[in-house]
Amino acid sequence: MADVKPFRAIRPTKDKVAFVVSKSYQEYSQNELKASLKFNPFTFLHIINPGFKFDKKVTGSKRFALVRNRYLEFLEEGIFKKDKSPGYYLYEINNSDFKSYGLFCATSVADYRNGIIKKHEDTIKRREELFANYLKTVRFNTEPVLMTYEENLSTKNLMESQKSKSPDYHFTTTDKVTHKLWVISEIETCKQIEEEFKKVKKLYIADGHHRSASSDLLCNLLDNKNVNTEKASSFFMSYLIPESEIKIYEFNRMIKDLNGLDKEEFLIRLDAYYRIENKGAMLYRPSRKNHFSMYLDGEFYALYLRKKVYNFTDALSRLDTQILYTTILQPILGISDLRNDKRIAYGCGKHNSIHMKNEIDSGNFEVGFSMLPVTIKEIKEIADAGLVMPPKSTYIEPKLRSGLAIYEI
Repeated sequence: MADVKPFRAIRPTKDKVAFVVSKSYQEYSQNELKASLKFNPFTFLHIINPGFKFDKKVTGSKRFALVRNRYLEFLEEGIFKKDKSPGYYLYEINNSDFKSYGLFCATSVADYRNGIIKKHEDTIKRREELFANYLKTVRFNTEPVLMTYEENLSTKNLMESQKSKSPDYHFTTTDKVTHKLWVISEIETCKQIEEEFKKVKKLYIADGHHRSASSDLLCNLLDNKNVNTEKASSFFMSYLIPESEIKIYEFNRMIKDLNGLDKEEFLIRLDAYYRIENKGAMLYRPSRKNHFSMYLDGEFYALYLRKKVYNFTDALSRLDTQILYTTILQPILGISDLRNDKRIAYGCGKHNSIHMKNEIDSGNFEVGFSMLPVTIKEIKEIADAGLVMPPKSTYIEPKLRSGLAIYEI
């Protein structure tokens, strides 16, 4: 059963929340970033980019300490307030394409260690340690781990009953995304939510594998490897979202060269595993699993896997990103390290295929591949089997804003 707890969040005041919350740092162009920092004194970007105050770039432990200082300043200036009692935070995000809701809460390091919280990606030890040291210094977390669960009627009714009330936050950001947040702090309702999630046998990490691993490592550092249910460091902030409320996009693969092969040799090598159809210059998308779209030399190709020559042995072997890796990327194009090889790049999102075509037409890459998105069923099968997906297998929405709810450690 999942141990899901309420917590006392640090939150922006209602009159400033629209100015405080920010997208992920990487989503801003340099011009956007500079403008936000220069003209918006309330943006959370000031906390995570503390060197702006001194017109200086700072890194490492110095940056961590300054992040802590900027955070304390936001508290001192009344931009942030700490809730008086523990609660859950129901959050709905709505844009023109997609609407979903989920619950900010505290999830257990013990559940992560015991496999109740399931993962499907490998983590890099260096990144785990870096973020754990960051958390140890700043002592707060504003980036929840996105987890999904199989919703039952009871949890759904609980959430819907809260959404029928007036939200504590209701605002729209400049990218035309509408945000609503309900604070759930009534003792009986919190107990009911906690009990309902005890009926949930598994939580699946959708996004935030390194944040989960870093929280586990932080618990080791602060609590000598022991889980103490009375301490904040034995939990970490998560955003629990029903399976039906997430949207999964694929990542395209773009490769800079054909590994010394000319076009004809490359197509002949592909023919061993695929039935190939030339679809011409018109944009072409794959229509089913084990079916890929390839863009090469100004033309799209349909690649249909020859299943009689490919062995399906487990959930990983059936995954399209793994099939592409084992039949093309590694043996033909010579790409073994999908995470670090400079010859491969990835694109994601709705306009993914158009971006891939433009990049190849511009000469930045030689060939590109697209596929259907991974399904939630595939994610769960991989996680339940203890297997690991290739890097960049899923791009998952919603992408949450920083600074909306903060968990103190």
